[in-house]
Amino acid sequence: MTSTTTLFRARILVTVATAALAAAGIAVAQTATGDAGNGKRVFLADGCFECHGRAGQGGAMNYPTPAIAQLEMPVESFVAFLRDAPRDMPAYSAGVLSDKDAADIYAYLRSLPGRKPAKDFPLLNQ
Repeated sequence: MTSTTTLFRARILVTVATAALAAAGIAVAQTATGDAGNGKRVFLADGCFECHGRAGQGGAMNYPTPAIAQLEMPVESFVAFLRDAPRDMPAYSAGVLSDKDAADIYAYLRSLPGRKPAKDFPLLNQ
């Protein structure tokens, strides 16, 4: 078996595992709407802000870190992403970050204002 085939199979396995975690997270999403106040506390306490910024605006740690304010993925996908995080982002198992706390962080991120359009900055419209 070539290394390309092995890598392809590993990616399929990760995709299937992520989908299974997302399916398991549906129950969490349906039972909890999330507490944005607690989400902010956990976001700051767990150091998420160090890469993603205090307002979820993104940043640049080892590479550009995405803005996550007004996150558009469903909560169950967000939880699955946290459980199997890519690159330098640490993975947060349920033993480290509960499903409730993850849903609370999601509620906090959804409560943030997000990016303003360029038209709202006069200097950019000259």
